[in-house]
Amino acid sequence: MISPALILASFWVLASAITAMLPYRMQFPPGITLLVLSVPLLIYIGISHGFLWVALFLFAVASMFRNPLIYFAKRLMGRAT
Repeated sequence: MISPALILASFWVLASAITAMLPYRMQFPPGITLLVLSVPLLIYIGISHGFLWVALFLFAVASMFRNPLIYFAKRLMGRAT
């Protein structure tokens, strides 16, 4: 059964694919918006469907934002260059 949470997640994935096709200098505003929206969407998916769907969506988020997430992790640990 398709729920509103999975429909929103599908739109998020489509928006992230479109954002990835933009020129690099134009990716920042929609990318930050997608990153911020991913947190409540993960919570909504978790409430609606459980851990497996959260893990799948989290994999999509990590795939899209791997470089910024690595940078922020290094910065939190004090190893940013």
